[in-house]
Amino acid sequence: MTAPRTSARHIPVLMNEVVDAIAPRDGGCYLDGTFGAGGYTTAMLDRADCQVIAIDRDPDAIAAGRVLAERYAPRLRLIEGRFGDMAELLAGEEVARGGLDGVTLDLGVSSMQFDQSERGFSFRNSGPLDMRMEKNGPSAADLVNKSEEADLADIFWRYGEERKSRRVAHAIIERRREKHIETTGELAEIVRRAVGPSARDESDPATRAFQALRIAVNDELGELERGLAAAEQVLAPGGRLAVVSFHSLEDRAVKEYVRSRAGRTPSPSRHAPPRGEEQAATLRDLSRKPVLPSEAEVYANPRARSARLRVAEKLKGDRA
Repeated sequence: MTAPRTSARHIPVLMNEVVDAIAPRDGGCYLDGTFGAGGYTTAMLDRADCQVIAIDRDPDAIAAGRVLAERYAPRLRLIEGRFGDMAELLAGEEVARGGLDGVTLDLGVSSMQFDQSERGFSFRNSGPLDMRMEKNGPSAADLVNKSEEADLADIFWRYGEERKSRRVAHAIIERRREKHIETTGELAEIVRRAVGPSARDESDPATRAFQALRIAVNDELGELERGLAAAEQVLAPGGRLAVVSFHSLEDRAVKEYVRSRAGRTPSPSRHAPPRGEEQAATLRDLSRKPVLPSEAEVYANPRARSARLRVAEKLKGDRA
């Protein structure tokens, strides 16, 4: 999730590539499933005389977006909720009844969330160990201070691909015997000592553990699975899906889903049952290889370095 080109801090990743892929047209209706600060939404509304329905699970993003909603009224509608629930959220939207012409998903944490230390997503500036996009439910502090050692190790390995996951989990348990871990700074220091420096990886040693906790707290991979299936459901024939991911777990899930619905591989998802040869494909894979940011974009916005864009088109026929 990203933001409009209003400052150096909030630059929409692959913005032109995403909007070109969606190809907004006059009279069309589009969904921005990860509104953030409205970067893709604004670009689509400026590209064509179209309508955009924008969803975000973060109440702060929806509140801040009211200024944009007023500026683009009545062409922009904001809805607080999860993109995995987009079919239900769109049920009462008249403009979406015939199916959408495009859906965008910009995965992961938004620039605003990452930069606000009080949200607890980053270890750059110490803040409460929170990481909840919706500001409710179990926090990262709850997971860190209440989970069993084996469960913590599994989180760090499965969602962060942390090679020293067991060592990190054990270090956390040892610290918990002294006191609860309450801040991002405390946790980052524990992880750094457990992981140690790596000559092969220039990122902070705490990066993978923080990614893993964030994904677990917000059920990001489960939400992505639901969102891909829901996007296919709400798209009209010829409508396009554009997904920007930022790490290998996300990109792999998008690639495998699209390939399965294009009839090229077995389905990885319970929402998309395995396809026999007699079943026609429902999506066309428009990006056999992901679209990557240019060197100029990475130079201007280092956060774009790991971004990957994949695009698919809903095939003609009945809606899924």
